[in-house]
Amino acid sequence: MLRYFTAGESHGEALVAFLSGLPAGLKVDQAFLDHELWRRQQGYGRGGRMKIERDHAHILSGVRHGMSIGSPISIQLENRDWKNWQESLPVSQGDPAHHKRVASPRPGHADLAGALKYNFPEARYVLERASARESAARVAIGALAKLFLRELGIEVLSHVVAVGHAAVQSPIEWTEIQNLHHRQEILLNCADAATEQRMKDEVDRVLKAGDSVGGVFEVVAHGVPPGLGTYAQWDERLDALLASAIMSLQAVKGVEIGSGISAAGSPGSAVHDEIGYDKKTSASGFTRARNNAGGIEGGVSNGEEIRVRGYLKPISTLRRPLRSVDFATRQPVSAAYERSDVCVVPAAGVAGEAMVALTLARCALEKFGGDSMGEVLRNFRGYCQQLKDY
Repeated sequence: MLRYFTAGESHGEALVAFLSGLPAGLKVDQAFLDHELWRRQQGYGRGGRMKIERDHAHILSGVRHGMSIGSPISIQLENRDWKNWQESLPVSQGDPAHHKRVASPRPGHADLAGALKYNFPEARYVLERASARESAARVAIGALAKLFLRELGIEVLSHVVAVGHAAVQSPIEWTEIQNLHHRQEILLNCADAATEQRMKDEVDRVLKAGDSVGGVFEVVAHGVPPGLGTYAQWDERLDALLASAIMSLQAVKGVEIGSGISAAGSPGSAVHDEIGYDKKTSASGFTRARNNAGGIEGGVSNGEEIRVRGYLKPISTLRRPLRSVDFATRQPVSAAYERSDVCVVPAAGVAGEAMVALTLARCALEKFGGDSMGEVLRNFRGYCQQLKDY
């Protein structure tokens, strides 16, 4: 079973990610891992932290001679900003005079809820772990999942659907998303140039106002065969697993699969994807006239593209802070402010790709099994033949 977790703080010495269950014999492309980390750092509206960090996936275990060896993979991401925080966040007791308190909780952040939960007198330790900096570790191991899925003919990419009130009005095709991925410069990762300019205007507007802006990203998995996930148990449904994975990302407050939100107000005849048959167009021969289901029916992939959207709230740290309360005095004050972004929707999309890739890789390994890539691929090819013979 594919298992993973991360460790580390935003301003600590490093982030660490662990991935267990990846088959032996997978070629690990270091340049690809680092490029995925680079993509996460890009986007119009990012803050000063991205000028400091140059994320590099330092693989500590589980990979030798460029190949996975079946044992747990651990990856370290150095925090270059650590040099500025060593006295403030030492592992040892250190000097309390250098401690940088988060004296007033930020509305919308984990500050207050976390301080109450762990009985902290202020929110420094909450901020350090709850920060979206943690998602860099997920992107690193998500890149490994992407490399695994590629061996099965599955690709995972994202694009930005909306930033504030600026949104694309028509579906974006897979080829457009691929072309977007080949750009050398990432602005807001929107496939429509005119809409992307309006998105940029939205970011400029909130920046001048000392505010922040959210939006919507869509992750698309192309080439997913039918049969991943199951309807047999509630916690093994593919849509439930994907919704949980996307919802776990910092600042995501809603998840949509296919046209799920608009479908709630539409008649069934306008929602459900009619079925056809053409042996030349799909692995099983069965086709859909459209993909409102987002590639999943009954908790099982149906052979169409999987499309999942994450709805991202605006960043909680504002240059013009909202009202809050001082932890110590309980008196009204402005919320704490630390260096932050204005818009992170493109970066969240890259983190969303990682979570979708990890989820699909887990489901693929559960279905096809195998301790080595050779074994996995034999099982996968046998299943593909079964679909052709159906």
